[in-house]
Amino acid sequence: MLRLLCVLLLSATCSAAQEVRPYRIVGDAVPEPFAPSGDAARGRAMLAARDPANCILCHAAPAELTKSGVRFSGNLAPGLDGAGARWTAGQLRLRLADGMRLNPDTIMPSYYRTEGLVEVAAALRGKPIMTAQQIEDLIAYLLTLK
Repeated sequence: MLRLLCVLLLSATCSAAQEVRPYRIVGDAVPEPFAPSGDAARGRAMLAARDPANCILCHAAPAELTKSGVRFSGNLAPGLDGAGARWTAGQLRLRLADGMRLNPDTIMPSYYRTEGLVEVAAALRGKPIMTAQQIEDLIAYLLTLK
């Protein structure tokens, strides 16, 4: 039920016509970036705006966002403070792209996966929730959180 709630809350923000590029998983990471570079400022803004990822629906917001007025963060998943110290860019990339590969029971949506999903509205099938650039922007920001 909780996974369905997450899917429903995120379904309105799916990328309209974004192509998902194939990627290679090595261990617990996707080492190659999906886009040439990420922008930490855009990633921070995206996380604070709750769109399109809505990370703070389930994760506690980083302290620097909480101090700047971001409220109502979740506690269902690990807090985002220290994400850049806990995970590499490649590890974050796999968690964002398809966290179900690491934990099949996770409630975290697969933001860049389009195949093999269930309970996806017909109009949204085959479309990722986040673009390659958005994932790289979010990774760039998360890596600043030491």
